[in-house]
Amino acid sequence: MCGAKQHARYHSPFYNRSVPEVNEVVNNVVAAKAAGPKLEDGVIELRQRAPVLEGGTAVYLHYNGPTDQLHAMCTGMCVLDPGATPHPPHRHPEEEIMIVSEGNGEIYCDGKTTQVGPGAIMYCAGQTEHGITNTGKAPMTFFWSKWLAKGFE
Repeated sequence: MCGAKQHARYHSPFYNRSVPEVNEVVNNVVAAKAAGPKLEDGVIELRQRAPVLEGGTAVYLHYNGPTDQLHAMCTGMCVLDPGATPHPPHRHPEEEIMIVSEGNGEIYCDGKTTQVGPGAIMYCAGQTEHGITNTGKAPMTFFWSKWLAKGFE
């Protein structure tokens, strides 16, 4: 599917293609939180997080805050039902990596749509339009990490 057709599927009245300015999930988009205490070393298990459920998605936010080297970092996991997308393609100031661990779908990144499955990894620079959709018949799980380096805020 070409980029223009990809966008047609995402017309939704509640979504404005921007990201929230605070540490909350809005339309399944999480902004990296710069305010607050530095992230603590350690492990956060999935069972320690309650999902935000919306539109065939389950979003689990594991970490969100500043680090010694980063102005802000946000990391979590998302499970998409067949046909679901967490949100339409969007852009934000953070760089981002998405890693598909289960299922099949499409990742839209900088005007190109790529068919993906387990082991696929997307990188996009800040302000690069991107999105992900489960096009398979089973749930699709992916992990994301996005960050804003000090000096780039």
